[in-house]
Amino acid sequence: MTTPSSQKVELTLHWYASVGLFLLLLLPPVRDTWFSQYGRRWLYILSFSFCLSSLLLPFARVLALRLRILDHPAGRKIHTNPTPLLGGIPIFIALTGSILANSILDREMAAILIGAALLTFTGLLDDAFTLPARLKLLAQLLATALVLLAGVELTLFPPVWWGRTGNILLTIFWITGITNALNFMDGMDGLAAGLGVITAGFMGLVAFQTNQPLMGWLSAAVVGSCLGFLPYNFRPKAPASIFLGDAGSTFLGFTLASLAVKGSWAESSIIDIAAPILIFGVLIFDMIHLTVARLMSGRVKDFRGWLEYVGQDHLHHRIAVLLGSTRQSVLFIYLLSICLGLAAIALRRANAIDALVLILQAAIIVVIVTILERRGNKRLR
Repeated sequence: MTTPSSQKVELTLHWYASVGLFLLLLLPPVRDTWFSQYGRRWLYILSFSFCLSSLLLPFARVLALRLRILDHPAGRKIHTNPTPLLGGIPIFIALTGSILANSILDREMAAILIGAALLTFTGLLDDAFTLPARLKLLAQLLATALVLLAGVELTLFPPVWWGRTGNILLTIFWITGITNALNFMDGMDGLAAGLGVITAGFMGLVAFQTNQPLMGWLSAAVVGSCLGFLPYNFRPKAPASIFLGDAGSTFLGFTLASLAVKGSWAESSIIDIAAPILIFGVLIFDMIHLTVARLMSGRVKDFRGWLEYVGQDHLHHRIAVLLGSTRQSVLFIYLLSICLGLAAIALRRANAIDALVLILQAAIIVVIVTILERRGNKRLR
């Protein structure tokens, strides 16, 4: 049986192991010789970001406690004790540090990191003082404008004036939508960071298949930094000791969404659209379902109301009611995301007919989940 004292010992050992491995990674023979080969560089970045995130998290927790930057229990929240925020700060530092330490910064990646830094700072202010939703959206639009100016843009429409306008609007819609979708998903222990690992992991696989090293390295940095956070946020027999906070969930969603725009997915237009939609499928599904349900029920009447509305009607809440467990709800969503991600990987090597079959299969899975969660929604009411 796991006790609080044994869990504390495990986290302490985890921290010392992270410090030891991090110091080992800093040694020039290790960095420049063993990891110098192209095929191992992603592993160095993943290990670097994992260790740095792990060793910084206890300091972030202490800082949050001293500054009283806490998430207090409330009617719409499921945790029962005040919990430190600021968990996203070590993740951002670890991700950025691993990229800079490996000197793999190009113009587009620099714009993504600057935009992520802006959202991290805005989220930090929100965690400490609670900012208006409109101000947070303004920061997201500014961060999106930075990546657009750097050339990170969807190219679904032809290169004419109306096509360029459509691409810009679609890029803004995609990045801000995914940013908010992941922020909305940050409602249970381990959920947002776990989805970050799964989503970035599948994008890393696509990068490996399509020979896109920059996309693969940034994906590895996201995976490593989030994995370093999870032992403190998704514990087997105890509640989270620290949360991502708005600073973490918004910057993470923005980084993943921008990375998807930066990457090249396939030569076929169908696959180019369908693959990232499948990898981000859980986030997209929750956002669409929430928007439609809230509009149809009258709980949201305009865009301002949509921005400011909070509630326990997200996918993870409905699945938790159905299964009777928040932990099982998180694991269910993990598996659903992995299932859709595997379909996206298979989709890349499929012909047109096989691609349509895989897309149909994904749609059927979504319908099955909808039937299940409608049952949970009735219980929630």
